[in-house]
Amino acid sequence: MVKVQQGHVISVHYLGTLADGEVFDTSHGRDPLQFEVGAGQMIAGFDAAVVDMEVGEKKTVTLEAKDAYGERRDDLMLPLPKTQLPEDMEVKVGQEFHLSQEDGQQIPATVAGLTENEIVFDLNHPLAGETLTFDIELVTIHETT
Repeated sequence: MVKVQQGHVISVHYLGTLADGEVFDTSHGRDPLQFEVGAGQMIAGFDAAVVDMEVGEKKTVTLEAKDAYGERRDDLMLPLPKTQLPEDMEVKVGQEFHLSQEDGQQIPATVAGLTENEIVFDLNHPLAGETLTFDIELVTIHETT
């Protein structure tokens, strides 16, 4: 039986849950997730978890934050003057934005706080600092040429 190795393109079904059991993502009900193992397309712990799996195999892995989306970082809290937004724009804590970098790249950000003159954006990934559990089923190891 062929086992998954670095460089294989594979398809998996997965269910991702938080420590309290809340589902944050799943492939069930849609096509399996396809990616190249070891190519940096997945979080490190998920990538490592599929190595040596065989088609049809199922496993459950729990990933600490460092192997998932990393720890929450205070240096990713960005205060900006309200004057940088349109005057008539209503902003609420928890609202999501995409901020533009100088090179035009978009960065997802969540409003973490508001003062009279300032908006504090949280640039951490929404799952940063979380322990994540994945139920993974290897569906296919794709043929490579």
